[in-house]
Amino acid sequence: MIRLLTFLILAQLLPMGLASEKIGSKNTKHPTYRGAYYRDGELYVNTFGKPEGKPLTTGHWDFKPSWSKTGDMLVFFRRLKNDPVVTKWITQIHVINVDGTGLHPLTDGTHTDFNQTWTRDGTNTPIWNRKNPGKAGFRVMKSKVGAKPGEEEALTGTSHHTWAYTCLSDGRILVQCDHPKQGWGYYLLTPNPLGESKFERIECDLAEEGLLDRISLSPDETKVCFEYQTGFKRKVPGRTLYIADFNFNRPAITDPKPFANSEKNPNRWFAYPRWTKDEAAIVYHASPSLYLYTLKDGSTVKVSTKDGADYRYPHCEAIPK
Repeated sequence: MIRLLTFLILAQLLPMGLASEKIGSKNTKHPTYRGAYYRDGELYVNTFGKPEGKPLTTGHWDFKPSWSKTGDMLVFFRRLKNDPVVTKWITQIHVINVDGTGLHPLTDGTHTDFNQTWTRDGTNTPIWNRKNPGKAGFRVMKSKVGAKPGEEEALTGTSHHTWAYTCLSDGRILVQCDHPKQGWGYYLLTPNPLGESKFERIECDLAEEGLLDRISLSPDETKVCFEYQTGFKRKVPGRTLYIADFNFNRPAITDPKPFANSEKNPNRWFAYPRWTKDEAAIVYHASPSLYLYTLKDGSTVKVSTKDGADYRYPHCEAIPK
């Protein structure tokens, strides 16, 4: 339980590790990708590597846009109440069209709702994680585009912690869970609203020695990218970003390879790796900027453009995390 509580604190949003910009090259000759991201509390839709125009949202603190598989909507959360302890924030889940129209809330702004994404099963369902009332841990929630606050449904219970990362096209959800029978670990969850849900433990050697976080599934569902830290104490700055093979039948995460911060620089925040639609590259942030890593040649280029701005949470077009 101590390890679980530690994870819940470090797995959130604290802006840390601001450092020099000496990563890879600033050469902008790289494939062109469109995406969404946070800059100084506002959300942008833009081509990575190009100067921004007007933000999609203004006047609020909006976090972690995730792009729908249909390519026309973002789901994000808005911070309504700040707190030094991130898990005490009060937030509100919103959906907005990528052209800036159609903004509407899915929750009433009285909960701690985090890290939203979309299903890949054709239903275009927003899901997110909600702090359990009066207890440690989170549960997984879902709603639908156009729904009203209060119409959301729980996919997991409050008796134990379950945190959703990403979804498979067959309807399963990749989660971290403190399962009451199977124990702490990473699972593929098959929700069952009429009975007991199914949890399939994911084999992963790295998980025996530390934490995987912000896991993102490739479009063809054969690879994952993620943050990793050795050990289970709070250590958000200094994490290494990895790519690994993913077997959804076994299920297993195997053959992990680091691609950013393999030297484990303890003073910088490397986070939120996300796939491009063609699976040729991964966009991520290393505070305070955004970078693009290309798998074929191992090159890394900076793709944020405003010096001194705080960039975070990049996400590529039409690719739910």
